[in-house]
Amino acid sequence: MKRLLTSVGVAVLAATASILVAVSPAEAAVGLHISGRNIVEANGQNFIMRGVNHEHVWFIGQTSSFADIKAAGANTVRVVLGSGKRWGPSNDVANVINLCKQNRMICVLEVHDTTGYGEDGAAASLDEAVNYWISQKSVLVGQEDYVVINIGNEPIGNTNAGQWTAATVSAIQKMRTNGFQHLLMVDAPNWGQDWQYVMRDNAQTVLNADTQRNTVLSIHMYDVFNTATAIRDYLDRFQNNGWPLVIGEFGWQRSSNNVDDQTLIAEANARGLGYLGWSWAGNNDPYLDMTVNFDPAQLTTWGLRIFNGPNGIKATAKQATIFGGTPSPSASPSPSSSPSPSVPPSPSGRGCTALYSIVGQWPGGFQADVKVTAGASAITSWTVTWTYANGQTVTQAWSATVTSSGSAVTARNVSYNGSLAAEASTNFGFLGSWNGTNGVPAVTCTAS
Repeated sequence: MKRLLTSVGVAVLAATASILVAVSPAEAAVGLHISGRNIVEANGQNFIMRGVNHEHVWFIGQTSSFADIKAAGANTVRVVLGSGKRWGPSNDVANVINLCKQNRMICVLEVHDTTGYGEDGAAASLDEAVNYWISQKSVLVGQEDYVVINIGNEPIGNTNAGQWTAATVSAIQKMRTNGFQHLLMVDAPNWGQDWQYVMRDNAQTVLNADTQRNTVLSIHMYDVFNTATAIRDYLDRFQNNGWPLVIGEFGWQRSSNNVDDQTLIAEANARGLGYLGWSWAGNNDPYLDMTVNFDPAQLTTWGLRIFNGPNGIKATAKQATIFGGTPSPSASPSPSSSPSPSVPPSPSGRGCTALYSIVGQWPGGFQADVKVTAGASAITSWTVTWTYANGQTVTQAWSATVTSSGSAVTARNVSYNGSLAAEASTNFGFLGSWNGTNGVPAVTCTAS
């Protein structure tokens, strides 16, 4: 997000793109790293970011915000820094990292000066951002378990967005040749929104440029993503290709022109994607503030939605295991430890299996995920059924058409996830209500 907010025209997402090969796992498991499309800790446990952005470079006195953000439920904070080209320079990186660690949050550090390069004449280049990281190397080395380096915020505007690929490749390679082993995060062009699909269509090239295979792509979702279709189409492309992705910034749907935040959060939960909302406080247009004047006791409408909503941070965030937390589910969600999921037999033949997991629960409500896996042969459609024993009901679903008849529930694939290759998987999710007991039911999957 720019310091002075810039509106971006809504783009229609394309329906076709070339098929690319999935990224390989990280070659060296140093600290936080990529495995498939998951972010994992050094011990191999999955970590899904659930947090917010904090405008530190403009409000360096608001250090209590780190504890407040943690108390609100976040497991990650993305911290705005300046390289000195426009803002800063931020020379308190060691203190920022300590504040993150003291409050048991993973620290995503980003240089904001690159915002809109090529369109905004005052912006820094990605190469200049890398020079800043090199200047801070002494306080960053050794923090790979706790720190993600987001090389530059929204590094290309709408002018010649195609330059993003070469600039990003060069920045990643320069970071690696200078000895950085951290998980790197790279933002999309078009002020982060990728409406010309440069990042989407060149993702594999960028990921392959990292000799450590330890880069995660970041999309910023604002007004370009004001419909559920736009969000799902974009996320599907990354999921189907196995590319690691986080939603590094997004706002809320104050009007129909704004990002569909509720679909975004629900889809992120269903797909095991990290998300970081913009922002805790300090915006020139306060509709994007989550708090009133940094006061955690005064959550705004946006703050209530992202922290306390049914798919929000409190319901879904898991603290990193390095701070003593329990593991997060994977991007193809794995079974939760409590309660235990139903375990079906191994796939075989022209059929399918389904794995039901509860990924979040709160008084009166819960969120569940179901992983559908094809058998030894490809399938073109699937149906999952189960029966609740304790009066639970499904209230909202995504990535499947879910119907109920009394306690019996039937979920059928939607248009984009019915066809699965042999032993391939897809996921759907839903919200439900419960009262008393919320056990995991036995599920049945049939396919054609």
